[in-house]
Amino acid sequence: MLEGLEVSEISNKNLERTLRLDAEFYSKFNLGQQELFNDINAQSLSNFAAISDGNHMSISDSFVDEGVPYYRGGDIYNVFIETTASPLRIPKPIFDMPTMQRSHLQKGDVLMSIVGAIIGNVSLVTTNNMATCSCKLAIIRPHKNMLLPEYVGMYLMSKYGQQQIQRLRRGSGQTGFILEDFDQFLIPNIDCSIQREISKIINQSYELLIKSRLLCDSAENYLLECLGMKDFKPSSEAVSVKRFSNFASSGRLDAEYYQRKYDDLFDKLSEHKCKNLGSVVSIKKSVEPGSDKYQEYGIPFIRVSDVNKYGIQKTDLHVSEKDFNLEALRPHKDTILFSKDGSIGIAYKCDRDLDVITSGALLHLDVIDTDVMSDYLTLVLNSLIVSLQAERDSSGAIIQHWKTDDIKKVIIPILPMGVQNKIVEKVKQSMLLRIDSKELLEMARKKVEDVIYEMSKKTIFR
Repeated sequence: MLEGLEVSEISNKNLERTLRLDAEFYSKFNLGQQELFNDINAQSLSNFAAISDGNHMSISDSFVDEGVPYYRGGDIYNVFIETTASPLRIPKPIFDMPTMQRSHLQKGDVLMSIVGAIIGNVSLVTTNNMATCSCKLAIIRPHKNMLLPEYVGMYLMSKYGQQQIQRLRRGSGQTGFILEDFDQFLIPNIDCSIQREISKIINQSYELLIKSRLLCDSAENYLLECLGMKDFKPSSEAVSVKRFSNFASSGRLDAEYYQRKYDDLFDKLSEHKCKNLGSVVSIKKSVEPGSDKYQEYGIPFIRVSDVNKYGIQKTDLHVSEKDFNLEALRPHKDTILFSKDGSIGIAYKCDRDLDVITSGALLHLDVIDTDVMSDYLTLVLNSLIVSLQAERDSSGAIIQHWKTDDIKKVIIPILPMGVQNKIVEKVKQSMLLRIDSKELLEMARKKVEDVIYEMSKKTIFR
């Protein structure tokens, strides 16, 4: 009767502390992993670290453009939290409130997402810069002279850490990892010299990533310098006088659209050869399948929140290949993904063909003008030059939306090819440093897994 089925027998006294009865928790694989952790004398993470979560106060009405970073679950896609592209921010007086003290971050903290589809995403806090986070994140603060934070972070990201995280998550639909369950999360106390080696690799990775970003900033500064805009400060005047013909030609009546700062930008750009984006690229729209099409496995589905100018983050959303034509929809090498909804104006150039499908909020741009290099165009799209145009076109909207017809009219400065080559060289150097940084992270994660594997082998042949 039980042929082909997996069966595990568990005594009442061996049930999990809250008496969980879900069969998957007691699968043979999970029980085997539990036995492995016991054999290598792994101990509760709570023995080695103070564990709490972030802010529980309602502060959604307090976010500001400039202030203290406030990280949320959706920000935990970068190994180094400070490299998050655009975190929400709160005023310093709110950050300093007594009720916020518990969620203040410090160098050496390890953050883990504990709610929703991205449970188990991990980031390291690498500076003592002021920052805080929401209650959707666990703050793991290793005790001094016990475990190094870089080892803890890599262990959480390893297959051994992720297996335990997924086993201990609770609920259906909106799942969660409760803080009390960290008592059951086991971590081996590996040799200090190996921990220091892992820490060194992680620090090297971080240094390369920072150099990469500095090079990218250098490329953008050079672009602005060549356009005579290095110290460009658009007008902050609140009044701008326009003729009736301006309203008729634009079709816009909102005052924000006609602010003087946009005129300042176009005056600067008029000093150079320029083209409309629609004449420089072909534009292809993607699809919006709807949440009912999302599934756990299949073709990765990439949304605006998964993309920044440095790359594409791992997604937990997938769609079925049966429902979509991957070959027709996937981005190809040198395709520029460009966001038109939500966080508008984000551009990322694909360095290879990608087996993913993107949201309809991401346009696919392919350069068709031989006077423009794709890496150069990507930098321009991410620069102040285009962000101001995006701001103008989308002003007045509660949720930012940039019409494709307006995107086609975006003015792109076309610098001489020699200048473009210099800019692109910096961009490519930046990209290579990013790749090296990722390879070091993978090396550190693999080292953790190899060490634990060797420990388990010793227990088998003991």
